[in-house]
This record gives sequence, C-alpha cells and structure tokens, in this order.
Amino acid sequence: MAFAIIVSILLFVLCLVLSAVVLIQDSKNTGLSGAIGGGAETFVSKNKARTMQGKLALLTKILGGCYFVLALALYFLVA
Repeated sequence: MAFAIIVSILLFVLCLVLSAVVLIQDSKNTGLSGAIGGGAETFVSKNKARTMQGKLALLTKILGGCYFVLALALYFLVA
C-alpha cells in the first residue's frame, strides 16, 4: 500500500512536469501557407533535433512514456 502512495505521488509530479514541458514548446502551426506549399524541408528542419525545441519534443515523448508506465503500474498495484 505504501508503494501505491509513492507511485501516486510520482505520477502527480510527472503530470506537472509533463504539462510544463508541453506548455514551454512552440506551436507547430504552419498555417495555410505550409499546407499549400508542402512545407519544404530546409537545413534548419533537418537539424531540428539539435535545437531546444527538438530536445523538448524528445523530453515530452520520454515523459509521456514514463507517465504511461507509472499509470499502468499504479493500476496493477491498486487492482
């Protein structure tokens, strides 16, 4: 039972951190011009993983996966 409480607290903290990381990111709306023009790939977009936005996107994926695993673990602990 104590382990379930610890996992619940970790899940809550992870939820807050994940929300903050998502809110920090820039929106990916390219507007109508990007949809019409096809959004051609540039040198900047190819090296996006090295930018701060690329790192935030990777962090969002990692935190989302951790959130899923912790939620699943909490479900099996309580059930």
